[in-house]
Amino acid sequence: MTNPFAALQPTAFKLDVPGALRFGLVPILFSFTFVDLFDNIGTLIGVSRKARLLDDIGRLPRIGRALVADSVGTMFGALLGTSTVTSYIESAAGVSEGGRTGLTAVVVGLLFLIALAFAPLVGFIPTQATAPVLILIGALMMVEIVHIRFDDFTDAVPAFLTIAMMPLTYSIAQGLAFGFVSYTVVKLLAGRHRENNLVTYTLTILFLLHFFVGAKR
Repeated sequence: MTNPFAALQPTAFKLDVPGALRFGLVPILFSFTFVDLFDNIGTLIGVSRKARLLDDIGRLPRIGRALVADSVGTMFGALLGTSTVTSYIESAAGVSEGGRTGLTAVVVGLLFLIALAFAPLVGFIPTQATAPVLILIGALMMVEIVHIRFDDFTDAVPAFLTIAMMPLTYSIAQGLAFGFVSYTVVKLLAGRHRENNLVTYTLTILFLLHFFVGAKR
């Protein structure tokens, strides 16, 4: 039987810490951190709303614990040289089937562990076969747009740009970036700058810095 861990041998624990600390890699590290953080936040809020786990004002209780779990997974995945181990929007499929507790994640993890033995067989499944599933997940997530205040132009435009830019940039984080920047700018142009605060201005500056660093690369 093929060793399912053979693909990890060239990358697992092959760390170059001094190389990663070079000044030239700072923009790259910033971009990776930025994308992982806001990609995860967007996914957490979206899936949590679908699971009805948000409170009355739209906040996720104990979100700090969720972010800690994500950061641990990210670091562990990096040690093995895999793609980022983080939350994914495809979790909406499990939520729609009733999975809303940590036990769901444990069961899925165990099933994935068992699936390692069948990894060669899974490789025969063409990419086209998974496309319909992703389309259905997207349809499930679009249900949440009913919470957007489309009667308010200053809310509708940033929301539309966020939704549109996610598929166009292939990134939840990039979509959120465009949404945050447009929200701040639209509120300023509409004379409603009082609705912005220190957090929105700080995030807007960070997003613009992210765009600038990405353009330089």
